[in-house]
Amino acid sequence: MNDRRRKIIHAQRQRLEALKVKVEELKAEAESIRSELEAVRDDEQEAFDNMSANRRSGEPGQNAEASIDNLDTAICALDEIEDLTDLVDAIEALGDAENG
Repeated sequence: MNDRRRKIIHAQRQRLEALKVKVEELKAEAESIRSELEAVRDDEQEAFDNMSANRRSGEPGQNAEASIDNLDTAICALDEIEDLTDLVDAIEALGDAENG
């Protein structure tokens, strides 16, 4: 591999390393958000569980169930942020290309 291509690979690898740092910061923030949303969801679930059967089957119960479902969806979406495997694999592959 010539020096020009090696320099391009090196520069792109550095960009990916910087991106990895930013993603790790975002992951930490997402984990904090996730924890708070789990607490809210648990409180809403407890409130729903403590409703009378009449309220549970009425509009208040339906609204609570919808909120719980939406919170679960958001929490699951935040879980997806936690996997950096693909980014790490890309960095390692560029390192191998640069040195090989």
